[in-house]
Amino acid sequence: MGFTCGIVGLPNVGKSTVFNALTRSRAEASNYPFTTIEPNIGVVNVPDERLEVISRYISAEKIVPTTMRFVDIAGLVKGASQGEGLGNKFLGHIREVTAIAHVVRCFADDLVPGEIDPIADIDTINTELMIADLETLQKRKTKLEKLARSGDKESRFQMTVLDRLMSALNDGQPVRALEFDGEAERTFVGSLTLLTQKLVLYVCNVADPADVDSAPVRRVLELADRESARVIALSGKLETEIIEIDDPREQVEFLREMGLRESGLNQVIRAGYELLGLQTFFTAGGKENRAWTIKKNTRAPQAAGVIHSDFEKGFIRAKVFHFDDLVKHQSENAVKEAGLLRLEGKDYVVRDGDIMEFLFNV
Repeated sequence: MGFTCGIVGLPNVGKSTVFNALTRSRAEASNYPFTTIEPNIGVVNVPDERLEVISRYISAEKIVPTTMRFVDIAGLVKGASQGEGLGNKFLGHIREVTAIAHVVRCFADDLVPGEIDPIADIDTINTELMIADLETLQKRKTKLEKLARSGDKESRFQMTVLDRLMSALNDGQPVRALEFDGEAERTFVGSLTLLTQKLVLYVCNVADPADVDSAPVRRVLELADRESARVIALSGKLETEIIEIDDPREQVEFLREMGLRESGLNQVIRAGYELLGLQTFFTAGGKENRAWTIKKNTRAPQAAGVIHSDFEKGFIRAKVFHFDDLVKHQSENAVKEAGLLRLEGKDYVVRDGDIMEFLFNV
């Protein structure tokens, strides 16, 4: 399935520069508010060396990696929840993404006035999202009040949850930082499509890779710990230089010279997978060797449904072996002879690195 990551931030924090670096696109990037009016969209392949390894041992006509979708959303300003700037569009676009990559300025720039204060920048956006969520909750509460007064159990339950959510937001707590009791609460809260429930990856945009341990970055790390969020630090300008290098070997050498182990794209994807609890399984042989993204703890029929809904509806069983076993035995037949190819039923929980073939009947 992959996932969709919305890139947000105040105007002029380097948001579109980071988007361009991650997606190799050429979205307009300049020091003017609302440069990004309609969201730019970029789809990138998720790097996974295992696909190349699988193709050494199982031939296929092509290799198809799983993908990640980035959406570069218009810069937010104070008052967006009341319609200031492009507020209504901004908030609407956030509702449509799976997770948020919140770019914050951790660099000095003569063209951007004011001191470096990433926490204040984060608070500006979080406040607007919280205000918007409070309005959403108040509207829902107004609809429920009459039913709740009549004694309707479900409405009273929902009112209790709404009151708790509103209390937390008024105290400056995003919904993602809260814990919920039982599946009923989690399902109801999920149905509200609240903006502050979106999981967040803070992207500290620094001037130089050496600044990844700077005071502004450390302040963001402290905030993220309290919010159940993740943080990465990268230099948008340096990442732009990296994508200009077409030769992968030269890219690796350039990263090494800069003291980096991996590109910003790889960092964002890895952090996004960890944040959302995602993993990868593979299908192999015939027309394509392909990677697929699923949530951890997904069972076999639901994994099959990621490929096609008919696979889930008519699921019978799955042939399964693991990437590690293929590497060890170097062919599918050898894996089978070693007794490591299994038939699994509908209760099988798919593991990261499983290579699967689904048997189904519609």
